[in-house]
Amino acid sequence: MNRTTRAPIALPVRDGNGAATAVPTPARTTTRRRPASPQWAAWAFLAPVTLYLALFYAYPLYRNLDLSLRNYTVRSFVQGDAPFTGLANYRTVFDDPTFAPALLHTVVFTGVCLVFQYSIGLALAVFFNQHFRLSATLRALFLVPWLLPLIVSASTWSWMLNSDSGIVNAVLHAVGVDSVNWLTSPTWSLTSVIIANIWIGVPFNLVVLYSGLQSIPTSLYEAAALDGAGPWRRFWSITFPLLRPVSAITLLLGLVYTLKVFDIIWIMTKGGPADSSTTFATWSYQLGFGNLLPAFGPGAAVGNLLVVAALVFGLVYVRVQRKQALS
Repeated sequence: MNRTTRAPIALPVRDGNGAATAVPTPARTTTRRRPASPQWAAWAFLAPVTLYLALFYAYPLYRNLDLSLRNYTVRSFVQGDAPFTGLANYRTVFDDPTFAPALLHTVVFTGVCLVFQYSIGLALAVFFNQHFRLSATLRALFLVPWLLPLIVSASTWSWMLNSDSGIVNAVLHAVGVDSVNWLTSPTWSLTSVIIANIWIGVPFNLVVLYSGLQSIPTSLYEAAALDGAGPWRRFWSITFPLLRPVSAITLLLGLVYTLKVFDIIWIMTKGGPADSSTTFATWSYQLGFGNLLPAFGPGAAVGNLLVVAALVFGLVYVRVQRKQALS
């Protein structure tokens, strides 16, 4: 503690003859509290977040890695005495005949969904950026698919694409086109879940990209218009380049979300028929929980492959952003 000393104060005192003399009073010392270290305050604010990340992210990842490196059965899963097998579960996954189709379906499902979700979301964002009448109302209506629970959206699409009573086949009949077995045909099952996932993901892209468009100064468009640039020229020379940082984070978040899509596929097709719409997410669940004799180790190994894929793309994004910041 810091100590401060006050100067003595002279008090008048009269002697026997009536003369006043000054007698100094003893000096008093006061203590001043030192302010708490800002480092402790920072740790106090970080503690809840650190605890949350450790409990709900770090520990589950550790447990999933442990599952993939041991031969877990139902009994050993409860008792915790599973033998260590190293990379045997990963070799089992790679040698499984389902691995190649599941990898192909995951890549196709993720790539097609990202392209169409971003393209449609960007087109709608540019359209609503014109600020016409009822623009805000229509934007709110486009958010409905995003706000609905996934089980509701997937069930709705299952009804719409039903081969016998679906509204999609009813419309095809009305225009003279034969019915399509959307959910029960190996040719169309993956296309069906892709269409449903695109419909669900477009509102997210619309919201993020529309927010990015609001940050672009209107003076740039006015100057380009004065120079004779048309709408397409203004889009490719102003909108698209300045929207690149927002587009990058939108695509990254969409990639991570689409890689782990499980609800829509499982409710609509359960990965079938004949594994024609199986992805890594549904395959991992099927291995771990979809059989009477669950294969916890291989299921965890497939899940870890998804984690590694998301981590790789995340690191690529961080590296690209760092290079852009330095340039």
